[in-house]
Amino acid sequence: MVAQPDEVGDAPGDGGTEPTPQAAAAPRPAATPSGPRGWLHRMRRITQPTPADPDPDAVGAGPRHEVTLGRRSPFAIGFFITLGALTAFGLVFGLYRISYVVLLVMLALYLALGLNPLVDRLSATGLRRGFSVFLVALGALAVLALAFWAVLPVAYEQINRLLLNAPSLLQELRANPQIAELDARYDGINRVSNFLTSGELLSGLFGGLWGAGQAVAGLVFSTMMTITLMLYILASMPTFTDAMLELAPASRRPRVRYLTREMFRRIGGYVTGLFIIITCAATVAFLFLTIVGLGQYALALAVVVALCAVIPLIGSTLSMIIVSIVAFTFSPTQGLVTLAFFLTYQQFDNYFIQPRVFQRSVSVPGPLVILAAVCGGLLYGLLGALLAIPSMAALMLLYREVLIPELNRR
Repeated sequence: MVAQPDEVGDAPGDGGTEPTPQAAAAPRPAATPSGPRGWLHRMRRITQPTPADPDPDAVGAGPRHEVTLGRRSPFAIGFFITLGALTAFGLVFGLYRISYVVLLVMLALYLALGLNPLVDRLSATGLRRGFSVFLVALGALAVLALAFWAVLPVAYEQINRLLLNAPSLLQELRANPQIAELDARYDGINRVSNFLTSGELLSGLFGGLWGAGQAVAGLVFSTMMTITLMLYILASMPTFTDAMLELAPASRRPRVRYLTREMFRRIGGYVTGLFIIITCAATVAFLFLTIVGLGQYALALAVVVALCAVIPLIGSTLSMIIVSIVAFTFSPTQGLVTLAFFLTYQQFDNYFIQPRVFQRSVSVPGPLVILAAVCGGLLYGLLGALLAIPSMAALMLLYREVLIPELNRR
């Protein structure tokens, strides 16, 4: 019997020829399952095989149609939106509650940046940074102690004398016909005298004795906290700077380092320049008042001028009004001369001293200085007005060095 072509080589061990690739690739007709293997064959036909693991190289090559729970569940969408809103509200509310502490930290940072050039100069001579900080802090405390020892007793005596003599000095204003006419119409001098002698001044300023005690306690706490933070930041300034640089990507750290150093230099320059301006204003006021014949109140009024010089924008005007009122109580001539002198010095300070002091350290246009001081004062009072100008200097640096070059590249 002649074997069929499809049976050649089927039996094991025979010498039949191997099938050609065309024959091997050709589909075989499906055999009809029969016998005991039929149920197993049917199970294999209806069971899906386990899918293979996805190729990592092929991930993302094609479109992915993944549907997350948040996209198809309205409950999950509402839950996550509510949770995010509550978290954001909690963060904003927390920052609002600790805003005063944040302002004190910023003030300590700015004061540390103002003293940092002295520490760097001492460290360049070979001294350790901690010892340099100790010497600078000791020198600053010695200067403050000497100033308080020399100024406070005399200023306290003169301020008390000024307050005691204020009613009689105000009564002498009636010698001026114009002031006497205004007083007869509005009775202003008697009201001011009664206000100064009735003890309502303390109650109006601090809310009574308890309010004055709270104000003093808060001032002492704020001062001690600011000084402690300032010394800590000043001692760890390199570590503090490196910690800030670690937040930037490694490829941009040289650029961030330059911007950080330039920002710190401008803020420190503003603090140092402000100290120079205050010293000049107080010294000039003391010398002028001594020459003009107000020597018995010269030191007290010079302290007032120094304190008012700290206030941006309105500080010089406020000190001019206070000193001129005191001068007018002695004589109209002294009052007019004092008013004219302080008006002249105010213009000289605004257009000559301050631009010379700040031109190399803080490059901020005049309108932005006014806007920053007004906004800071409205938000956080005197402390906000003090911190607004150096903060604006830092923002102007980022505007010129980061935003403008980025816009020019587009």
